[in-house]
Amino acid sequence: MASTVSFGENNGGHGENGAGPLIRVILADTQVIFRAGLRKIFALEDDIRVVGQAETLAQTQSAVTKFSADVLIFESTLAANPVEAVTELLRQAPELKIVVVTPGSDEQLTLDLFRRGAHGILSREVEPEVLVDCLRKVAAGEPWLENQAVHWVMEAFRGHNLRPSGARPKVQLTPKETLIVSCVTQGMKNKEIAVRVGTTEQVVKNYLRKVYDKLGVADRLELALYCLSHHVVDGVKPPPVPIAPGATGIADPAGKANGAAAGASAGGGANGSGAMTAIPNLPEEPS
Repeated sequence: MASTVSFGENNGGHGENGAGPLIRVILADTQVIFRAGLRKIFALEDDIRVVGQAETLAQTQSAVTKFSADVLIFESTLAANPVEAVTELLRQAPELKIVVVTPGSDEQLTLDLFRRGAHGILSREVEPEVLVDCLRKVAAGEPWLENQAVHWVMEAFRGHNLRPSGARPKVQLTPKETLIVSCVTQGMKNKEIAVRVGTTEQVVKNYLRKVYDKLGVADRLELALYCLSHHVVDGVKPPPVPIAPGATGIADPAGKANGAAAGASAGGGANGSGAMTAIPNLPEEPS
């Protein structure tokens, strides 16, 4: 049995020829030929480097702690319970982003993986160029789902939203909670939100936990969809970036303010099927 190996681990920097930030990848798959194929695909990209590989769950757990990587491509069949495996891997490496490769379309598995923190979910038959696009989006912090999976997520939310009223009592958010939620729906990370509202990152996490409990949602995606459905932050503008004393201005890092839920309902390609959809940035969960 092959052991976990490294392929020229890099501690950061940019890809060759100024291709942008280098994306360090760990490949975890039972099939040697599949891993070899992915390595050949990524070798053609200046901004992607494979730093390690594994063919068992134990090797994968060792790899995510041994190698400094940005994205783990994880075959779901490596574990008897891939959902729990993803949870444990994220516990071991909280900053790691995981793209799960599944043998086929599976609604319940997709929903469970997404709820537990998987950043991307793809079928094994994915086209090489789509996989590369997915990898770059996920590395940049954007969740990635196939169009069918986006539909499943939306339907799951609607079903959750249509539960008896007792399951989701009407609540009112405080002004501070509303500001923080408005920032979340704009795709901001906790660190940026803290700067915007004049508090610390830990306080933002604490507020989000309270909001989750109040609204009966499980994660940032459900929070964004709930806010869209219930018009929670309609008309609420996130506070501007504070301008340092003496500075003439400061760029707004969230100027690309995409609605976090809008991407989830975006259509696919021209043929309406088989295309992939990148959901706007929904940052890390509070820990």
